[in-house]
Amino acid sequence: MFRRRALPRVRLLPATRPARRLQRFYSSEPPPPPRQISVFTPASAALFVTALVGLVVYFRHEKAKHLEQREKERAASQHGRPKVGGPFVLTSHTGAPFTDKDLLGKWSLVYFGFTNCPDICPAELDKITAVVNAAEKEHGPIFQPVFISVDPARDSKSQMARYLQDFHPSLIGLVGSYEETKAICKAYRVYFSTPPDADPKGDYLVDHSIFVYLMDPEGQFMEAFGQITTDVEVVDKIREFIGEWKKDHDGKSH
Repeated sequence: MFRRRALPRVRLLPATRPARRLQRFYSSEPPPPPRQISVFTPASAALFVTALVGLVVYFRHEKAKHLEQREKERAASQHGRPKVGGPFVLTSHTGAPFTDKDLLGKWSLVYFGFTNCPDICPAELDKITAVVNAAEKEHGPIFQPVFISVDPARDSKSQMARYLQDFHPSLIGLVGSYEETKAICKAYRVYFSTPPDADPKGDYLVDHSIFVYLMDPEGQFMEAFGQITTDVEVVDKIREFIGEWKKDHDGKSH
């Protein structure tokens, strides 16, 4: 008999799945640009505007301060007190003649401007009003505020009278012809840009010096206060000048 030959065992490996083929899909459109973060937000814009306004105000203040200091240095470079003021003949807003003699006997605050001035003149006249109110409480009614027009073509007596209603009741407005205006501006060293042939109906602005002149009861110039000088500072200086003036005049006050 034949013997059955044993066959070798074959080890079967577990079936494996075919590897999945990775597929990549490509778009024909370009990728979107990266998102940019804006640094100019509403908050930063407000901060920028605030800083810009602050710089403008600062430089305007410094310019006015420089001009005032330059004017004072120019006056101080002369021998003694500068000669400011002198004889003049003008007409008050009430229609009465007014001369330099009408300033004698009181402390005068003299300012040059024009009634069509949009902002500076009203602000300075408001300051004069505050100064007179405060100074009269301390020294009594010994002050005479005066507003002299540098716009003779448009500032009539009636126009001046209407304009002064918004300021101190003792304020006197003075007007005159071009030659009279030019003469008093020269006496007080005031610059003004009004041409001699200005149109009375014209819409124009007048460039002029911005100082309030303090004159003593004898008509002598004491001080020029610039635009940047506050009403409190003016009152303090007036107190000093009155004290010195009284000492020089044996304690007699006017």
